[in-house]
Amino acid sequence: MTSWMTRAGFAAMISVMALGAGSTGFAQESTNRVATMTDWSVFAEKDPKECWGVSSPKETVNTKDGQPVSVRRGDILLFVTFRPGAAGEISFSGGYPFAGGSTVNVKIDGNSFDLFTDGEWAWPGTAGDDAAILASLKKGSTAVLTAHSAKGTQTQDTFSLRGFTAAMEEAAKQCG
Repeated sequence: MTSWMTRAGFAAMISVMALGAGSTGFAQESTNRVATMTDWSVFAEKDPKECWGVSSPKETVNTKDGQPVSVRRGDILLFVTFRPGAAGEISFSGGYPFAGGSTVNVKIDGNSFDLFTDGEWAWPGTAGDDAAILASLKKGSTAVLTAHSAKGTQTQDTFSLRGFTAAMEEAAKQCG
């Protein structure tokens, strides 16, 4: 598994390349998108060779003290990244700094997982966790990520998994 610092640097790089992500298109000005599978897009870089599937949420709900609130967030993106000879790695950008020491809960059709947070990014703790989440994502129809901001806001982001498996197969193929 890649170190947290390497993942954080890579995640920052791909966030810049995936700006403007949404179901209508990713990285409008980027030339490295190689496929779109329903609600997921696939990107590939040659040097260093890295490939990823990425999506933005279909629905976002922000609450504070149980009441809906309007908040300003940056890009909200769910990624699965592949490198030659390595299994897929999950990462999530919540678009705000997460509360210190908090986790992001991921629910996929009844299965629940926790991601560790660092700044605006969250990842599974082990390669085994990555594999379990990836397997669940491939079988699921939606993924709901619930997190807490450093300012006390709870966020709930719902991602469609339509096209997920095909996008992951393409991303893995691109980096194979």
